[in-house]
Amino acid sequence: MFTNNFDPVAFSLFAFEIRWYSLSYIFGILFGWFHCKKFLIKDKIISSLFDDLITYLIVGIIIGGRLGYVIFYNLEYYYHNLIEIFFIWEGGMSFHGGLIGIIVSTYLYSKKHKINKYVFLDLISVSAPIGLFFGRIANFINAELIGKTTNGNWGVIYPQIDSVPRHPSQLYEGFLEGIVLFIILNLIYQKKNIKIGTVSFAFLFFYGIFRFICEFFREPDPQLGYLVGSFSMGMLLSLLMIFLAIIFFYKIDAAKT
Repeated sequence: MFTNNFDPVAFSLFAFEIRWYSLSYIFGILFGWFHCKKFLIKDKIISSLFDDLITYLIVGIIIGGRLGYVIFYNLEYYYHNLIEIFFIWEGGMSFHGGLIGIIVSTYLYSKKHKINKYVFLDLISVSAPIGLFFGRIANFINAELIGKTTNGNWGVIYPQIDSVPRHPSQLYEGFLEGIVLFIILNLIYQKKNIKIGTVSFAFLFFYGIFRFICEFFREPDPQLGYLVGSFSMGMLLSLLMIFLAIIFFYKIDAAKT
């Protein structure tokens, strides 16, 4: 049985604490950018535009991720504490909100430069699992988004929470949403004559499935609990992702036949 005694602070620099969660965002963006530039992008114009897109993506992730958490997971609290919406250093980011932020910022950037948005969205989808992997590792270190109790030998005890062994659900997600999803999407992207937008919708579809599975091993957010029966907010949002992926995939496929 493993006991999670990790310090969420990676190191201190003068009076500032550098946390693993912040580093996960930084490394995720840097390694994702490097992967696209080194192995995926062949066109020089797209390569140059992709560099500038990174700034849009960072803004989209921060704003979308924060607003997503506020709206999807803790609306009542922030309705009565509006100023705390801006206290992002206290935690509280939503993947689904960040995803919406990325889509919106990419759409605006693509429209500005008159490039098909799916050119960039496909690239982002292929590299996004890198950031997801680092993010879930940071969740594990922070002892957050904890799993349900288990009697298995692989259970993890989080002394900050209680003394009960729990599923390391963050590691399950890191494996499926990070490693497995990365392999699947890169294999799809490398296929010849793949239709533009296919990878984007594949990301929505497979992430939705993997997240839905992992939610069975993860405690629901305490302020929400289960919304419908034994369905958490994460499950419902993941089902929506799967549904939209199927609808839009067939829509874009029909438009090209």
